[in-house]
Amino acid sequence: MPSSNFSQLLEKLNIKFKDPKLLKQAFIHRSYLNEFKIDLPSNERLEFLGDAVLSLVVSRYLFDAREKDTEGDLTNLRAYIVKTKSLAEAARNLNLGHYLQLSKGEARSGGRENPQLLANTYEALLGAIYLDLGFDKVKEVIEKTLISFFSSELQKGPPQDAKSRLQEIVQDKIKISPFYKILKTYGPDHAKRFEVGVYIRGKEYGKGTGSSKQEAEEQAAHQALKNLS
Repeated sequence: MPSSNFSQLLEKLNIKFKDPKLLKQAFIHRSYLNEFKIDLPSNERLEFLGDAVLSLVVSRYLFDAREKDTEGDLTNLRAYIVKTKSLAEAARNLNLGHYLQLSKGEARSGGRENPQLLANTYEALLGAIYLDLGFDKVKEVIEKTLISFFSSELQKGPPQDAKSRLQEIVQDKIKISPFYKILKTYGPDHAKRFEVGVYIRGKEYGKGTGSSKQEAEEQAAHQALKNLS
């Protein structure tokens, strides 16, 4: 069952909300509003704001921490940190799924453990913290709950992924970039799946599926590397 008692969460984050409604709103999934009438909107607007704040905080952190990196290096490292898998893990560490307000159907189908929903909830929480407590406090929370887990990558840079390796190989051999195309999406909103193909000079070299476009592209690139070899 979801909980509306946020004391353990606030203790973990070392914060206290001035406006408890903002904190409650951060955990209201739109499906919940289809079954229950409450005086608060869903967390989608807070998610939008939290996404922007998260990108700014991580960007500034990397800008200061990695002075010799190019724009491309910084962009790649930010993408490695700010991705669904990482945000979902941060949400799990905070037990955010426990507080998430879902419809009965979403809850029964595993919505509280869905990586995309957890990542979205983490961003919504950041948006609420920013509105209620300001930039310095949300920056502190992001550094504590997300950035702190990437100390190795902050020192060495992200491990090269399949997409990066494929880009280098294709660019070196034929001076063009691979092209990724979404072939189809399927599944309910809380568990949407993407199928992506990767193409070189119009020929398909790999396909991949995943719970996000990025994950599917990575799988497609991995298969393309096998086919090229």
